[in-house]
Amino acid sequence: MGRKTLAVIRGSTAGVSVTLSLYIARLFTLFVLAMIAALTGLVSLFDFIDLLRRVATKPDVPTSLVTEIAGLHVPYFMITIMPFGILLGGIVCFWRLTRSSELIVARAAGISAWQFLAAPLACAIIVGLLGMGALSPLSSIMFRKAELLDETYLKTGGGPLTLNGGALWLRQSDDTAEGRGVAILHARDVRLQEGVLHINEVSIFRLDDHDHLVLRIEAPNGFLAKGMWRLEDASTVRPDHLPVKIGRYDLPTNLTLTRVKESFASPETLSFWELPGFIHLLERSGFSSIRHRLHFQTLLALPILCGTMALVSAGFSMRPTRRGGVARMLGSGIAAGFALFTISKVAAQFGESGALPPVLAAWAPTGAGLCLAVTLLLHLEDG
Repeated sequence: MGRKTLAVIRGSTAGVSVTLSLYIARLFTLFVLAMIAALTGLVSLFDFIDLLRRVATKPDVPTSLVTEIAGLHVPYFMITIMPFGILLGGIVCFWRLTRSSELIVARAAGISAWQFLAAPLACAIIVGLLGMGALSPLSSIMFRKAELLDETYLKTGGGPLTLNGGALWLRQSDDTAEGRGVAILHARDVRLQEGVLHINEVSIFRLDDHDHLVLRIEAPNGFLAKGMWRLEDASTVRPDHLPVKIGRYDLPTNLTLTRVKESFASPETLSFWELPGFIHLLERSGFSSIRHRLHFQTLLALPILCGTMALVSAGFSMRPTRRGGVARMLGSGIAAGFALFTISKVAAQFGESGALPPVLAAWAPTGAGLCLAVTLLLHLEDG
């Protein structure tokens, strides 16, 4: 009889635990979505004000264009602000549940914090997955259009996407007579005219697989043709040899004008699904892919970071109000969120500079936040 009663009690507790978890998950999701929307609106407002400041000296640019550019930035800001929105939304949600004594009663009934946090944690991870897999493609399309409008109407002078003026450095694979190596091309001036990429004052260094100089080509001008760089009035110089005038010189390449343009595009203009193939293309063409690899790893870590922020919010806001110090605990939670956000940005800067591997720069803040969250919850549960 005692065993049957114990089984009934356990089954009843399990049912209550599931019901409570779903109830908390619903509240958590509502608060998180509201907080993400509020923070995104606030950041978008500051972005709109900054765009208005930039067009203050351009009377020919209408306000409608500024509004369109600011609107196209919204999905990107939403992805960026998502972890912090989950942190603040979770803090508000768990604090209200604690103040109303709902979580205190649940824990007094024998329901562990890990049990009723499972559903909110799953919701946070799902929000991160949606941001990574669904919102990222939309954000990349809209951000690409915003960059194009910005380059066309707001920026003075040609940027890298216009390929007008400035120098060009690139490195590509190369098959020489001595074996497989690389070719490094440097042009002091680049011009895009009638859909053709023209290069001036060109130097090409052909290296073997041991990075030894095999051949140097100099030419006053050239252009990118189909499947080749075509140089005019070129001269070749081999080590320990005098220059030789050869006239026209063709260097095979798998680059196209579109690929050269895209190589200067910011990683934010590419979705999570496009980034792996584009990174492979950049590395094969000799362009640096550090920024793109870092952005890909950041998107890959987004669901785990969102789940971590949910746990951090619970750890800081589920302290019973009778113990006092609630304002200090909530402030500590917000400060911890800002600290993790700052650490992620600093790590990203180190990753872009090459001081840290992109994987470490993207995942280290997430790992640090996860350790903090688990420590807080263990202390809350046991202490």
